[in-house]
Amino acid sequence: MIKKFQQLLKEQKSNTGTYEQRKKQVMKGSIPEHVAIIMDGNGRWAQKRAMPRIMGHHEGMKVVRKITRAANELNVKVLTLYAFSTENWKRPKMEVEFLMKLPEEFLNTFLPELIEENVQVRVMGNKERLPAHTLNAVNNAIERTKENTGLILNFALNYGSRDELVYAVNKLMEEADPNKAVTEADIQKHLMSGDLKDPDLLIRTSGEIRLSNFMLWQLAYAEFWFTDVLWPDFRGEHFLSALEDYQNRGRRFGGVKDVDKK
Repeated sequence: MIKKFQQLLKEQKSNTGTYEQRKKQVMKGSIPEHVAIIMDGNGRWAQKRAMPRIMGHHEGMKVVRKITRAANELNVKVLTLYAFSTENWKRPKMEVEFLMKLPEEFLNTFLPELIEENVQVRVMGNKERLPAHTLNAVNNAIERTKENTGLILNFALNYGSRDELVYAVNKLMEEADPNKAVTEADIQKHLMSGDLKDPDLLIRTSGEIRLSNFMLWQLAYAEFWFTDVLWPDFRGEHFLSALEDYQNRGRRFGGVKDVDKK
C-alpha cells in the first residue's frame, strides 16, 4: 500500500505541465537507449467494460502505435514490446487466434508510417510455431524496414526467456570447445535479442510486479517502472512519467557513485 501511494505521488508530481513542456524537459536529460515494455492488462480492461477480452487486445494494439510514436519522438533507440509469450498458447483458442491476427493487422496498417519514420521492425522469439499469415506479415515488415536506421521496434513474439536460454545453451554445446570456458559474451551472442543493447528501462502496466519470463538475462541491470494503469489506458504522458522517474535514479551497475566514494 505504501509503495503504491509513493508511486502515485511520483506520477502526480511528474505530471505537472503540458505534455510538450514535459517532453522538452525530458529530452534535456538522459534518455534510455532501450526501453522494454510488458504490455499487461488488456483482458482486464475489457472485462471491466463487460466486453470480450479480445476487444481489450485490439484496443491495446492502438496504444502500441501511440507509444511507438512517442518513443521515436523522444529519441529512444530500441523499443521492445512483449507481444505474445510462449505461455500464452495456454489461453482459450479463440483468444489465441485473435492474438495471432493482431501482428498482421498492426503491421499491414502501420507499416507505411513505420517506413516513412525510418523505423526498423524486428521480431525475437520462436517464429516456427506462428501461423503462416502472421509469419508472412512479420517477414514482410522485417524485409521492408531492414535498411531503416531510426528506432528499432522489436516485438517479442512467441518469446519466453527460459526457452531463449535453453536455445543459447544448446547452441553453445554444438560449438563446445573443451579448452575454452564459456563467457557471458558467448551466451549473449546466442540470445534472441541479438546485437541489441540490454534494456535500460523496463515498464510494466496493470499493477503486476513480476517479469513473467521476459528477458531474464538482459534485464539484469535495468531500471524497473511499474504502474497500475492498464495497457489500453497507457498514454504518452505515462511513458514520460517512466522516463522522468528513470532520470531521477542513479544507475550504479553494482558499483557506487563517485560521491559515495568520498
